[in-house]
Amino acid sequence: MRLSAKKISRSNGGTAVILFFLFLLSLLMVVPLVYALLQSLKPIEEIFVYPPRFWVKRPTAGNFASIFRSAGDLWVPFSRYVFNSLFIAGVSTAIQVIFASMAAYPLAKHRFKGQNFLFNLVMIALLFTGEVLFLPQYLLVSLLGIVDSYWGLILPSMAYPLGLYLMRQNMLSFPDSILEAARMDGAAERYTFWKIVMPNMKAPLMTMIVFAFSAMWSRSDATLIYSEELKSLPTLLSQLSSAGIARAGMAAASTVLLMIPPIIVFILTQSQVIEAMTNSGIKE
Repeated sequence: MRLSAKKISRSNGGTAVILFFLFLLSLLMVVPLVYALLQSLKPIEEIFVYPPRFWVKRPTAGNFASIFRSAGDLWVPFSRYVFNSLFIAGVSTAIQVIFASMAAYPLAKHRFKGQNFLFNLVMIALLFTGEVLFLPQYLLVSLLGIVDSYWGLILPSMAYPLGLYLMRQNMLSFPDSILEAARMDGAAERYTFWKIVMPNMKAPLMTMIVFAFSAMWSRSDATLIYSEELKSLPTLLSQLSSAGIARAGMAAASTVLLMIPPIIVFILTQSQVIEAMTNSGIKE
């Protein structure tokens, strides 16, 4: 009985240590969000106070009101910028999901020459950030003649290595026996992909939607879009808050406004995201 009690106490102690570290990690993730929200509620005199304060003494919604008041003076309606961001993010996300899924299926469930080489290229592409690829992407967009248009932002987003990697890794865990049974019943490869495989890929699909939407929603189009009526919301908020110290509060409020849609999307799909990230390293 003493040995059993000792084992139980060790188990409880280990659980307590794990929970403590998880609590610390959650603080590291939550504190920046809380700080950004508090900064957006600070009046200008509290933003530049020294030493800096974490909490706000006199919260105000004036920073948010200043954004909408400044946007109301523009000749392009504020709703137009919101529509541009939603359209670019929505269409780009849909294209990324479709193309990444279609490319991941043969990499996961077929065998062909050069398969490993292609997947290694995907892995290498994960190492590069968007800033590194900006110049070659701009040259391609310029050659296609789609600068200063929606498609100048949407078409380059088709190459989404992270989504392709997630879909491929999750498709590896899909049973080959089901695919073989479908083929024996005379099902075409297209039917097998859309009607059998894709309905079982809900978790990685939701994960792709979260990542792709967040990336495209917060992307500035200042280097590719020059017509004011085509600019996105991040570009507008960046322009409104770029007048120096006087608009530091507007800059903080802009950050909060841009965080809201991705956070909502993640909250709605968080269970699927966790499942997809768990299965991304599992093979059958």
